[in-house]
Amino acid sequence: MQSFREADTTARNRAMNYFASHQRLWLFGYGSLIYKVDFPFLQRRPAVIRGWERRFWQGSHDHRGTPAAPGRVVTLVESADAFCRGMAFEITPDVFEHLDNREKNGYLRVVVDVQFADGACEEALVYIAGPDNPAYLGPASEADIAAQINHAIGPSGLNRDYLLHLADALRDLGAEDAHVFGLERLLRKQG
Repeated sequence: MQSFREADTTARNRAMNYFASHQRLWLFGYGSLIYKVDFPFLQRRPAVIRGWERRFWQGSHDHRGTPAAPGRVVTLVESADAFCRGMAFEITPDVFEHLDNREKNGYLRVVVDVQFADGACEEALVYIAGPDNPAYLGPASEADIAAQINHAIGPSGLNRDYLLHLADALRDLGAEDAHVFGLERLLRKQG
């Protein structure tokens, strides 16, 4: 069995040079990057990416859980007719040092197209944890996911706080997300 340390993607992300010649670029946030903005940015705008949906299918061994009892955090999974609302941040490449460390538990930089409310489109970077990383937990019933989230705690705090903050942030954006809001309802019932 692979250890969670093998999920560390920092070096792989730092080797990515797709945006190396850019002085500014867009970063798309769909999870904690929406509400926990601990990095400098030039501007932020609500945005949408198409062909992806948010799912609590990634394990968190380093922030919202532990190696023995991982929490669950969101990643994106491909879905042809889906769209994901989030927040786009215009950043400079020096922010990657912090972001690559923050998103190191299985997340890789992926280039996507973001669309803004005015119809403008831009290339952006997004961190996605795919099913081939050792921390990936994959699908489970909503009840099982909510129970795992309800009991997990890690260095960054309660896993339930991650879900509740995300649900609030999505409401603030006017974004509907049946998966997140369904888990929130179950979590609140569990107490």
